Amino acid sequence: MTPADLARLHDWFALFCASYTRDADEEARRNYLLKEEHTHKVRDAAVTIAMEEGGAGSDLLLAEAVALLHDVGRFPQYREFRTFKDADSVNHAARSVRVIVEEAILAALAEEERRLIIKSVALHNVYRIPRRLNKRESFFLRLIRDADKLDIWRVFLEYYRLPEDERASAVNLGFPDHPDCSPDILHAIDKGETVNLVHVKNLNDFKLLQLSWVFDLNFASTRRLFREHGYLNKFAAILPSDERVRNALASLNIFLERPTDAGCVGLSGAPAWTR
Repeated sequence: MTPADLARLHDWFALFCASYTRDADEEARRNYLLKEEHTHKVRDAAVTIAMEEGGAGSDLLLAEAVALLHDVGRFPQYREFRTFKDADSVNHAARSVRVIVEEAILAALAEEERRLIIKSVALHNVYRIPRRLNKRESFFLRLIRDADKLDIWRVFLEYYRLPEDERASAVNLGFPDHPDCSPDILHAIDKGETVNLVHVKNLNDFKLLQLSWVFDLNFASTRRLFREHGYLNKFAAILPSDERVRNALASLNIFLERPTDAGCVGLSGAPAWTR
C-alpha cells in the first residue's frame, strides 16, 4: 500500500459519508456524524498503537486503512434500521465488508493487502478472536479491536455529558435506564471475564459490558492510553455507587495495574501484551 492508495481511500470515505449526511434529517445526521468522527478517532488510535508496537512504513498505512473502513457498514445499517444494535438489524462488520466489496475500493491493492483489510474488518466485532490466524492477521485484528474500544469509551462518556436533545440517539442501543446492575454481569467482571451482550438487561449493564472490554485489550500501549484518559474513574462517576459495583471497579483496576505479559508479538518481533 502506498500513500496515494491511502489518500484515495480517504477521498472515497469523505464522499461516502457526505452521501448519507447530505439529505438526512437532524437525528440521522447526528448519528452519521458520530460514526464519521468515531472513524477518524479510531484511525488516530490505530496508528499510535501500531507505531508503539513496532509498525512502520506500509504497515502504518494498512493500519490506517483498516480503521478507516472498519465501520462503513454502520451507515447503511442506520439508514435501513435506525439503530446501531446489530441484534435488531444486521452484523455491521459483515455489512462493512459488503460495502467494501461492492464499491471495489481496494482494487488497486495487492491481493494480500486486500485479504488482510477485509479479514480485519470482518472480524473486528467478534466476541472472541479466532485461533487460526497468521501473525500479521492477528496483529491487525487485535490492533483494530483495541483502537475501536478506545474511542467507543470516549463516545459513550461524551454522550452522557451532552444535553439530551444533542445526543446521538443510537449510542445507548435502546437499553432501559434502570438504577440496578445485573448480578451475573458483576460476577463476570469479578472473574476477569468480558461480558457478552446477550446478558445485558439495562443501561448500567451496558456500561459494565464496555468496562469489561479491559480484559480483552491486546497491547500495553492501549492499556496506557486507557489509564491516561481516566476512563475507569469516568465510568465510575456514571455507575451506581454501591459495594458490588465498587468491587467490580476494583477488579478492573487491579487487572490494569498488572505487569504486562509477553503474549501477542508485534510486527517488529518485540512482545506486545495480550490476555
